[in-house]
Amino acid sequence: MTTPSLKISRRHALSGLGALALGSGLGAAWAQGSERPLRFILPFSAGSGVDTITRAASVALARALGQPVVIDNQPGAGGVLGTAAMIKSAPDGLTLGMVSNNHVIYPSVLKSLPFDPVNDITPIAVLGSTPMVLVVNPNVPAKNLRELVALFHAHPGKYNYGSSGNGTILHLAAELFKDASSTFVTHIPYRGVAPFLQDLLGGQIDMGVLSLPSVQTHIKSGALRAICVSAPQRIAAAPDIPTAVEQGYPKYLVEGWFAVIGPKNLPAAQVSRIHDAFVSAFATLDVREAMAKQGNSINISTPESALAIFRSELLKYAALVKKAGVVPQ
Repeated sequence: MTTPSLKISRRHALSGLGALALGSGLGAAWAQGSERPLRFILPFSAGSGVDTITRAASVALARALGQPVVIDNQPGAGGVLGTAAMIKSAPDGLTLGMVSNNHVIYPSVLKSLPFDPVNDITPIAVLGSTPMVLVVNPNVPAKNLRELVALFHAHPGKYNYGSSGNGTILHLAAELFKDASSTFVTHIPYRGVAPFLQDLLGGQIDMGVLSLPSVQTHIKSGALRAICVSAPQRIAAAPDIPTAVEQGYPKYLVEGWFAVIGPKNLPAAQVSRIHDAFVSAFATLDVREAMAKQGNSINISTPESALAIFRSELLKYAALVKKAGVVPQ
């Protein structure tokens, strides 16, 4: 995984179990019974990168687990609300969470956090990584990165960018771009990806950095214009989008990662079972093709490695946020 190497800079109602109950209930049953669904609390809006990934894998995961899988989107406070709800659930293997980089950024950008992102969870696996893409509304008169930087230099403060909230990975990824390009663009934080993306598509927001899976459809339709991917090389799922590196900005490198976690004190047997189910689900042709189509890379860690990654990323983002001068709120 690659993380930024330089400076980077509620309340939604419960969206409900609106939610997909998937799977046939075949296979070995949990102690609670195979008909009881496994609930995945996603601290993001529907349509976000992690939401897209989870839904793409949910059918295969339900088969591997032998029980239905329900997706429960609980966005708000940059992801804190949904994760807090998951942490408060019983450690019985029936409620899990999917998180991204934001999970280890929280302590650096929030004065008060209702949980410890490492000690109050049970890490199960970091599943892989997803590319980030800088996009603009087509009304912005720039077709590539050099033109965009020149536009922002010519009109400092005139243009804006949105994010899913202060201190989130989408905020910091855009701040990294500002640092790499020495531009001034006004930040407009939102409560989640969905409202931010809606205003970006509507023209109220000029620019944003989002996961490729969450905007790929809009790029293909022309509703958004892709300026660059923040990866070292072009992405096979979107080969026409140039990198920032090849456009003269080698320091603009950032990508997201996604991981599955459970409440604290989740029994080892449950951790092993869930981990094995993810390995099985992500090995299926359907899921691998879906991940590749979205540009995601699959690299499933062990629970022990996931814990080490969380601790390492926690320290790395703390240093980056401090260097960026982000004031905790």
